Amino acid sequence: MPWKRFPTVPRWPWKRFVGAPRCVSLATVPNRWTRVPDGPPPAPPWWGAAALPLADLFMWTMLSRPQSGSLRVTWVTPATYLLSVMAAASAAIVLAVCAVAFAAGGGWAPLIGMVLCAALAAGSSAVGLVGLAQRRRS
Repeated sequence: MPWKRFPTVPRWPWKRFVGAPRCVSLATVPNRWTRVPDGPPPAPPWWGAAALPLADLFMWTMLSRPQSGSLRVTWVTPATYLLSVMAAASAAIVLAVCAVAFAAGGGWAPLIGMVLCAALAAGSSAVGLVGLAQRRRS
Protein backbone atom coordinates (compact mmCIF):
# COMPACT_ATOMS: atom_id res chain seq x y z
CA MET A 1 0.00 0.00 0.00
CA PRO A 2 1.49 3.34 -1.00
CA TRP A 3 0.41 5.31 2.05
CA LYS A 4 2.34 3.01 4.37
CA ARG A 5 5.68 4.13 2.91
CA PHE A 6 5.63 7.44 4.79
CA PRO A 7 6.30 7.66 8.50
CA THR A 8 3.32 8.48 10.62
CA VAL A 9 3.12 12.00 11.94
CA PRO A 10 1.56 12.40 15.35
CA ARG A 11 -1.78 14.13 15.33
CA TRP A 12 -0.60 16.75 17.82
CA PRO A 13 3.11 17.45 17.13
CA TRP A 14 3.67 19.21 20.44
CA LYS A 15 2.47 16.13 22.36
CA ARG A 16 5.35 13.95 21.17
CA PHE A 17 7.79 15.66 23.55
CA VAL A 18 7.33 14.07 26.94
CA GLY A 19 9.62 16.40 28.84
CA ALA A 20 8.99 19.61 26.92
CA PRO A 21 10.72 22.58 28.56
CA ARG A 22 8.46 24.98 30.40
CA CYS A 23 8.81 28.73 30.33
CA VAL A 24 10.49 29.93 33.48
CA SER A 25 10.21 33.58 34.41
CA LEU A 26 12.56 35.53 36.55
CA ALA A 27 11.50 37.43 39.62
CA THR A 28 10.09 40.86 38.90
CA VAL A 29 12.83 43.46 39.03
CA PRO A 30 11.80 47.10 38.76
CA ASN A 31 13.89 49.33 36.58
CA ARG A 32 14.04 53.09 36.31
CA TRP A 33 10.85 53.20 34.20
CA THR A 34 8.69 51.10 36.53
CA ARG A 35 10.11 51.87 39.97
CA VAL A 36 7.76 53.69 42.34
CA PRO A 37 8.23 54.64 45.99
CA ASP A 38 7.00 52.30 48.70
CA GLY A 39 3.67 53.09 50.27
CA PRO A 40 0.66 54.92 48.92
CA PRO A 41 1.04 58.15 46.97
CA PRO A 42 0.50 61.43 48.81
CA ALA A 43 -2.81 63.25 48.71
CA PRO A 44 -2.99 65.31 45.51
CA PRO A 45 -3.34 69.11 45.55
CA TRP A 46 -6.58 70.64 44.26
CA TRP A 47 -5.46 70.66 40.62
CA GLY A 48 -4.35 67.03 40.85
CA ALA A 49 -7.62 66.02 42.50
CA ALA A 50 -9.54 67.82 39.74
CA ALA A 51 -7.71 65.78 37.09
CA LEU A 52 -8.20 62.42 38.84
CA PRO A 53 -11.67 61.51 37.47
CA LEU A 54 -10.61 62.25 33.89
CA ALA A 55 -7.32 60.39 34.40
CA ASP A 56 -9.13 57.34 35.81
CA LEU A 57 -11.59 57.40 32.90
CA PHE A 58 -8.74 57.69 30.41
CA MET A 59 -6.84 54.80 31.99
CA TRP A 60 -10.03 52.69 31.92
CA THR A 61 -10.64 53.61 28.27
CA MET A 62 -7.09 52.68 27.29
CA LEU A 63 -7.47 49.30 29.07
CA SER A 64 -4.66 50.24 31.44
CA ARG A 65 -6.58 50.60 34.69
CA PRO A 66 -4.47 50.01 37.80
CA GLN A 67 -5.25 47.04 40.01
CA SER A 68 -6.61 49.30 42.75
CA GLY A 69 -9.02 50.92 40.28
CA SER A 70 -7.90 54.52 40.75
CA LEU A 71 -4.77 56.61 40.43
CA ARG A 72 -5.67 58.21 43.77
CA VAL A 73 -4.16 55.22 45.59
CA THR A 74 -1.74 53.99 42.89
CA TRP A 75 1.53 55.56 41.83
CA VAL A 76 1.94 56.69 38.22
CA THR A 77 5.12 55.02 36.99
CA PRO A 78 7.78 57.13 35.26
CA ALA A 79 7.10 55.25 32.02
CA THR A 80 3.38 56.05 32.20
CA TYR A 81 4.14 59.67 33.05
CA LEU A 82 6.51 60.14 30.11
CA LEU A 83 4.20 58.27 27.74
CA SER A 84 1.25 60.45 28.74
CA VAL A 85 3.24 63.68 28.32
CA MET A 86 4.49 62.61 24.88
CA ALA A 87 1.01 61.46 23.83
CA ALA A 88 -0.51 64.78 24.91
CA ALA A 89 2.11 66.76 22.99
CA SER A 90 1.74 64.60 19.89
CA ALA A 91 -2.05 64.77 20.01
CA ALA A 92 -1.88 68.56 20.34
CA ILE A 93 0.30 68.79 17.22
CA VAL A 94 -2.00 66.51 15.21
CA LEU A 95 -4.99 68.46 16.55
CA ALA A 96 -3.49 71.68 15.19
CA VAL A 97 -2.86 70.09 11.80
CA CYS A 98 -6.43 68.78 11.67
CA ALA A 99 -7.76 72.22 12.65
CA VAL A 100 -5.85 73.83 9.78
CA ALA A 101 -7.12 71.17 7.37
CA PHE A 102 -10.68 71.66 8.62
CA ALA A 103 -10.43 75.42 8.26
CA ALA A 104 -9.26 74.95 4.67
CA GLY A 105 -12.47 73.04 3.90
CA GLY A 106 -11.22 69.54 4.57
CA GLY A 107 -14.63 68.03 5.27
CA TRP A 108 -15.54 65.53 7.96
CA ALA A 109 -12.23 63.62 8.23
CA PRO A 110 -10.31 66.47 9.91
CA LEU A 111 -13.29 67.05 12.20
CA ILE A 112 -13.19 63.43 13.40
CA GLY A 113 -9.41 63.74 13.81
CA MET A 114 -9.88 66.88 15.89
CA VAL A 115 -12.39 65.16 18.20
CA LEU A 116 -10.19 62.08 18.67
CA CYS A 117 -7.02 64.11 19.22
CA ALA A 118 -8.78 66.42 21.67
CA ALA A 119 -9.93 63.41 23.71
CA LEU A 120 -6.46 61.85 23.61
CA ALA A 121 -4.79 65.13 24.57
CA ALA A 122 -7.21 65.77 27.45
CA GLY A 123 -6.97 62.25 28.89
CA SER A 124 -3.22 61.89 28.63
CA SER A 125 -2.74 65.40 30.03
CA ALA A 126 -4.86 64.41 33.04
CA VAL A 127 -2.69 61.33 33.65
CA GLY A 128 0.41 63.52 33.32
CA LEU A 129 -0.98 66.02 35.82
CA VAL A 130 -1.71 63.28 38.35
CA GLY A 131 1.81 61.91 37.88
CA LEU A 132 3.28 65.39 38.30
CA ALA A 133 1.25 65.94 41.47
CA GLN A 134 2.51 62.64 42.89
CA ARG A 135 6.13 63.47 42.07
CA ARG A 136 5.95 66.96 43.55
CA ARG A 137 4.51 65.72 46.84
CA SER A 138 6.73 62.68 47.39
